Amino acid sequence: MHISIFVIWYQGAIVDMVSQSGVVAKVVLLLLLAFSIVSWGVIISKWRLLHAARLQSARFMATFRKAQRMQEVALVADQFRPSPLVGVFNSALDEFKRQMGTTGAIRNPVAIQRSMQIAASEELTRIERNVHWLAITGAVTPFIGLFGTVWGIIDAFHGLGTAGAATLRAVAPGISEALITTAAGLAAAIPAVIAYNLIGSAVREFAARSDDFSLEMLNAVERQSPHEIEARR
Repeated sequence: MHISIFVIWYQGAIVDMVSQSGVVAKVVLLLLLAFSIVSWGVIISKWRLLHAARLQSARFMATFRKAQRMQEVALVADQFRPSPLVGVFNSALDEFKRQMGTTGAIRNPVAIQRSMQIAASEELTRIERNVHWLAITGAVTPFIGLFGTVWGIIDAFHGLGTAGAATLRAVAPGISEALITTAAGLAAAIPAVIAYNLIGSAVREFAARSDDFSLEMLNAVERQSPHEIEARR
């Protein structure tokens, strides 16, 4: 009970300080709020994407390793989106079919490997799309908050000098209002930095998975007989 009352009082005090702050501080807070909304939108969307990609990648690999022929995997591969391994598989299979259709045999396994590398790069780029906003938020918002704080302290001391009352009671409200912008900047930056590093770790994990799968796929391609590949569509 006492804790809830304290929280309500504290939130009310914060709202009062924000409402009583100057124009510059309010503009800074609105700018930080915009950065925070964008960064949280990116965080939520990427969390969903990565969760689905991990789940579908595990299912796709189980299907791929259990299948006897690549045609069996090709028929169900699109069900495992948004796994980046599906794009790598489709790219390798397309290149394989191109070579088989032209010469009736695999003449250039390196070309298949290159096609998988290109597909893996495109898939990772898709996963990383808009992640740069997290880096921007983590790098910029603390300085925006600091600017608001410095401006607020300057305004507080200017008012102190005008009033001529050199007491802590006179200057404390202005400084506390100014420090809100620093807190808001850190509140926007900290989740963005954490999420940026976690997403970067996940991207590196998918890059390693794609490299490993490319080797497995190349082995599977080299084992296939010409009659085992049919049109997927």
